[in-house]
Amino acid sequence: MSAPVLAQESAEEAAELDQQITVTGVRQAYRGDFVLSEIPQAIAQIDEAALKANNILRLVDALDLNASVSRQNSLGGLFDSFAVRGFAGDENIPTGYLVNGFNGGRGFGGPRDVAGLERIEVLKGPAAAVLGRGEPGGTVNLVTKQAEIGRTFGNASLQYGSFDRVRTEADFNLALSGGLTARLIGYAESGDTFRDTVNQRRWGFLPSIGLAIGPNTRVTYDFEWTRVETPFDRGIVVLDGNFRTVPRNRYLGEPGDGDHVARATGHQLRVQHDFSERWSLQVGASLRDTLLTGFSSDAELVPSRQKLFVDGRSLSRQRRSRRYDSRQWVVRAELSGEFETGSLRHRVLIGADRDQFDNDQQFGRVRPPVLTAGTTDRAGYVLDILAPVYGRFPLPTPAPQNDRLDVQRSTGAFIQDQIELTDRLQVRIGGRYDDVSLRTLNRLTSIDSRLSKGRFSPQAGIVYRLSEPITLYAAYGEGFRANIGTDVTGSIFDPETSRSKEIGVKFTMLDGSLNGTLAVFQLDKNNVLASDTGNPGFSVAIGKARSRGIEFDLAGQLPGEIDVILSYAYIDAEARSTLLEPNFNFQIRPGDPLINIPDHNLNIQASKRFAVAGREAQLGAGVQYVGSRSGETGTAFTLPSHTLARLFGEFEPIEGVTVFAAVQNLFDARWYANSYSPLWVQPGTPRTASVGLRASF
Repeated sequence: MSAPVLAQESAEEAAELDQQITVTGVRQAYRGDFVLSEIPQAIAQIDEAALKANNILRLVDALDLNASVSRQNSLGGLFDSFAVRGFAGDENIPTGYLVNGFNGGRGFGGPRDVAGLERIEVLKGPAAAVLGRGEPGGTVNLVTKQAEIGRTFGNASLQYGSFDRVRTEADFNLALSGGLTARLIGYAESGDTFRDTVNQRRWGFLPSIGLAIGPNTRVTYDFEWTRVETPFDRGIVVLDGNFRTVPRNRYLGEPGDGDHVARATGHQLRVQHDFSERWSLQVGASLRDTLLTGFSSDAELVPSRQKLFVDGRSLSRQRRSRRYDSRQWVVRAELSGEFETGSLRHRVLIGADRDQFDNDQQFGRVRPPVLTAGTTDRAGYVLDILAPVYGRFPLPTPAPQNDRLDVQRSTGAFIQDQIELTDRLQVRIGGRYDDVSLRTLNRLTSIDSRLSKGRFSPQAGIVYRLSEPITLYAAYGEGFRANIGTDVTGSIFDPETSRSKEIGVKFTMLDGSLNGTLAVFQLDKNNVLASDTGNPGFSVAIGKARSRGIEFDLAGQLPGEIDVILSYAYIDAEARSTLLEPNFNFQIRPGDPLINIPDHNLNIQASKRFAVAGREAQLGAGVQYVGSRSGETGTAFTLPSHTLARLFGEFEPIEGVTVFAAVQNLFDARWYANSYSPLWVQPGTPRTASVGLRASF
């Protein structure tokens, strides 16, 4: 297995990267011509080999391999949400990851599958001055598999897993002519889950077309067509801190609601032209449409409406309906190159982009009444959590609660210059100007709110090669990100601003076989939002927040050809303002921890390749530890720490055919992936196993 790159590259790894770029013909946006050791920023990479070895299928599971990333509220399992270095962004919108440098994660297309991914880049720290988006803690960029010009190869797999899960996947790269190649990638999966009555179906088609026009121009078109069908699932309830109030498999929704369906259709077109070995131009455009629809039955959170707090078993529920329709398009251009002024070498990036995000949300709900002596179980839409009987009452009809259109338009331009002062010392300076306009049309209240803002965000960094294996760096950056939506009164929030500071050391050992990064950081944000618990779909401003911590990442190969990954993070993420929430009467105070952020996070993995009867085999194991963390904003509710172990391996009985297997949560630990409140806690998956067959040519 090729271990994920979690630190700087050695000279040999840099050469491999250059070779990879030559093969694919596609440069990465916002990156320039740098090896990782020259970048004043911590960057982690999780490659396809690591995903395959662990049989990881979902993006959030892949991100568990890096300790700087922590899981957040997942909207009943229907979107991806995570925090990097303690900051997660708007809880009402999926986390905005990038796909090949384009905004790709803000729509409601369902949890991202890892099929079609070449690698996952966790770009930590103050990079917003160039990227112009994402959280100050970092941005996740998904690099998809590209058509490889002039080659024909492929593989197909079939696997079976716990809870009768069946999955098939295929990846075929077909050289159609000397300069035209098609890469066809698809997957389909169906099966049950460990949650009662909850099953899932998902499929996707992710082709890539590559066209080489002469030796210096490359055109790439990528298509995305995916679908996820699964019931909306808020998880379990926890009464008085007892995490065994109900079994972890108990579903507290209503099977009669049917599935939520998440759809995504996306297009990317990119053109790269190399003017010379020194100068290159990239232009591109992206369009992505998503749609999420469905009904759900969710635990009521307001204590005065919740019978569970009276008798300990009767769960009062809301019934909700959703139609979340989004469209995002982006165009961008970037010129990268280098030149000299006297003895100084300059490597520059100059670019601009235009982005529009339309988010149309129609949300309905019917709530249980305030508890009185005459309140009936039918009126409260009650479920007995100890002996559930589904379908006991007619399904209530949700009334319109939120019907609004949010439109965000942004135009940005950036410049970055990294100057090589000596053969050891480089400095980076740069900045980005963003002009953002926001509009929110609330169709229920007829309030049409608008706001326009502009800001320049600078960045600076320094890199000093102390010796051949050790590089020191420091970086500072400011960020500017528009907040989508309004509060319940219709007022648009001011954009979020941030300041980031980071110092670190990148090192290599064992002749480049082992690489690592040690970093210390502090991030400060203003105009931070949190979900408005009493008004779903709306947010409240909680003011300022701060995150600071230490990270250590190590990856490579030990003597004896043992591949290792070690990733550790200590993160102290907290509110820095005071807020009294009127609906639930809780108060956020300076020093209160941010929700779902563990203080300690650790992932360790080791694997080795060897021969069995002359045939290649691999065996590996890993452990993840996640510390305790806040489970509800503004209260003392806490999710306990957990430790998960995993095993994985593969064997090639005949050339081109591989048998693979993996076991997750080996010791069947009880754990909790995320929480919104004690009544919406997502239990983690118990021990699961999978086995499969992969054929390659």
